[in-house]
Amino acid sequence: MIEIPFLKPNVVKNEAYLPYLDQIDISRVYSNYGPLNDLFEQRVLLEYFNNEGAVSTVNNATTGLILAISACKRKGGKYALMPSFTFSATPLAAIWAGLEPYFIDISEDNWCMNENIVKEVIEKLGDDVAVVVPYATFGTWLDLSYYMSLMNQGIPVVVDAAASFGTCLDKQFGTAFDGAIVFSFHATKAFGIGEGGLVYSSDQNLIKRIREAANFGFNGDRESCLLGLNGKTSEYTAAIALATLPEFPEKKKVRNKIREWYLDTMKSSHLQERGWRIQETKGSIAHQFFPILCPKDQVNSDLVKRLETQGIQVRHYFSPACHEQEMFRSYPRSNLSVTDEIQKRILSLPLWEEMDENHVIRVVRSLVNG
Repeated sequence: MIEIPFLKPNVVKNEAYLPYLDQIDISRVYSNYGPLNDLFEQRVLLEYFNNEGAVSTVNNATTGLILAISACKRKGGKYALMPSFTFSATPLAAIWAGLEPYFIDISEDNWCMNENIVKEVIEKLGDDVAVVVPYATFGTWLDLSYYMSLMNQGIPVVVDAAASFGTCLDKQFGTAFDGAIVFSFHATKAFGIGEGGLVYSSDQNLIKRIREAANFGFNGDRESCLLGLNGKTSEYTAAIALATLPEFPEKKKVRNKIREWYLDTMKSSHLQERGWRIQETKGSIAHQFFPILCPKDQVNSDLVKRLETQGIQVRHYFSPACHEQEMFRSYPRSNLSVTDEIQKRILSLPLWEEMDENHVIRVVRSLVNG
């Protein structure tokens, strides 16, 4: 019997968004960038991006990636450079956008795409590079300076920032970036609204194109003028999103406290001396779970099974990495030695808002004592 599940999504309770549902009944607008959706976009842009740039909601982050990659990719380009250590939505979005994923190894410290290898691959592939798609691994603050330099060279960048909404250093992650930043609002994220996402860019024209593409490529006369699909957010989803905004700071605070319990318990249990490692992160993150590397002489799949017998559910994102999954095995790649090492050792430990310190202590001691 699972006593400590891996995730327990905590979407806001219905009493928080009932007033918005009343507004839907009055307006009788249920989708198509309705008034609640517009209000949510306005508030997010103001409260998180200081009114710099523009945003557009999408029905999920995968749709957002497809739309952003399609809108940004260079004509004649073939490859989307991305890490293999990411969720499968990233390469799938590139394929749906008519490109081939090209998998790049990650750095040992922050588990994000290795920029030195990106440089080497760009030099080798030249104009065949259609777009670069870094992943802000597990919500970390990814320094976008190098990727801004790529934009200045005419190489488009779309950042998979699925878990990075609410990640701040001196400002919200992605603010003032000229490329596209795609966030997920899936129920399992800290800013979880059931299903949904957001695309941000400082380039308002780019967001305008993405917004039109999410509405069948319609222009103002409802004529399809570019390749589009239905990627819009319903007013019901927007209602939940609006109700989540005032509660999100407290959700983030609670999740950060749970992470502190993990760090304290790791220290008192001497996990680092035993060969356990954590991700090097930057910024204040709205943590979705607690990722950790087991010692080199252990295998994550064995630990998952062992903890399950003790009533504790853990996962191993992302193992297998994308290049080892059937759908993506044939696609080109750099040397992936770091990815291969980390995917064997990665564990994702439970982190949900109703956890208490005793839950954390039990999880960590189970790792150590078996």
